[in-house]
Amino acid sequence: MTDPAPPPPPRRAGGVLLAAGILGGVVIGSVLGQPSIGFLAGLGVGLAAVALIWVGERRRR
Repeated sequence: MTDPAPPPPPRRAGGVLLAAGILGGVVIGSVLGQPSIGFLAGLGVGLAAVALIWVGERRRR
């Protein structure tokens, strides 16, 4: 008999990092009086974190 195939490794999702970056950016931007700039900065940080996770997942395969 053949051994069953091992299960695939779990995948990581970065959506929570994107959401946290956006929300954190809006909160910090609101405190500083610039919620729009905070949103954009948080979006950039969140997208960078998602990109790092995506690149790391591609290397694992």
